[in-house]
Amino acid sequence: MGTEREKEMLTLDCFEEASEKVKEVTLETKLVYSDYFSKQTGNKVYLKPENMQFTGAYKVRGAYYKMSTLTPEERAKGIITASAGNHAQGVAYAAQCYGVPATIVMPTTTPLIKVNRTKGYGASVVLCGDVYDEACEKALALAKEHGYTFIHPFDDLTVATGQGTIVMEIFKELPLVDYILVPIGGGGLATGVSTLAKLLNPKIKVIGVEPAGAACMKASIKAGKVVTLDSASTIADGTAVKTPGSKIFPYIQKNLDEIIAIEDQELIVAFLDMVENHKMVVENSGLLTVAALKHLKVNGKRIVSILSGGNMDVITMSSVVQQGLIYRDRIFTVSVLLPDKPGELCKVADVVAKESGNVIKLEHNQFVSTNRNAAVELRITLEAFGTEHKQRILDTLEMKGYKPKIVRTAI
Repeated sequence: MGTEREKEMLTLDCFEEASEKVKEVTLETKLVYSDYFSKQTGNKVYLKPENMQFTGAYKVRGAYYKMSTLTPEERAKGIITASAGNHAQGVAYAAQCYGVPATIVMPTTTPLIKVNRTKGYGASVVLCGDVYDEACEKALALAKEHGYTFIHPFDDLTVATGQGTIVMEIFKELPLVDYILVPIGGGGLATGVSTLAKLLNPKIKVIGVEPAGAACMKASIKAGKVVTLDSASTIADGTAVKTPGSKIFPYIQKNLDEIIAIEDQELIVAFLDMVENHKMVVENSGLLTVAALKHLKVNGKRIVSILSGGNMDVITMSSVVQQGLIYRDRIFTVSVLLPDKPGELCKVADVVAKESGNVIKLEHNQFVSTNRNAAVELRITLEAFGTEHKQRILDTLEMKGYKPKIVRTAI
């Protein structure tokens, strides 16, 4: 059970109070109209770029508002939380603002950039467990052992109220918004957003979006109660949660209109779209609402996709870009068999060049057959403009008698 103060949260008065409070630490993330996604979907799509916040995510809103409501005694104890990264940075930054010592427990799988930035705000970091849920158990144990004040990343009505301040800003810029898409991990953001949106305009549709490999809220809504998944496996590390919040669950049941589950492959393609068309780096969890746009069966609506964060490490980023290019048929590897004679490689290169294919890598295997005169294998990794261009290159190689075969492990 929450405190009396917490039970009063998620009211219009509290949202207004929180909205004024978080202005002390948030940047103005104005809506970005997306011509690209609007044309793709037949709607008017706007992006709410919380990836541009000072801490790289919306989480500073709930963390700072929560910190403002703690008593001097609660702050004096020091605070502790568990987080896959963005809440960690939000709490660490808020604690720094209030001069409060902070301990953050993070899963061992947390990207290094999130760990280092959390430490950079002066917090002590403890790495424990593979997913958020295991880190949370450790944080609760440490809170009990040392008497720290625990701040839950999502199952806290005060935190959820702070997260909901995003809606105040959306309404200020786009009062006639029809749909708001919001990512779901444990459900704190979705609770704040859906509750305030319905208070301001009950006709607005609020759609939650989860990774298919960690769709704990969708499973809970279906069951009519909070359930725990056996595992949470997704590249969207910020939303890799097995158990959604129990305090916030009734608000989700009441105010969320639908939940869409997104496959990891869709996030990879969405990352490419965002980088190429909006020059923005958005982490995988933040891309959930972008990937969900094509799942909406609506037309001519004003839609806001909340981009929850942009804290992605460079290694993950490079991997996602590479995979995205492969999925889009912008990069592919093809195997052809050649007689082991001088000049054969030049002939293949000439075919590729005439079709405007760009060779990235060549691998020449003379031992693919015991009869080297009959065949050696040439693997060519190529850059193409897309599916149609890729197929044209393959058709031309086939026509020239090279019998091309696609190799699934490109690059």
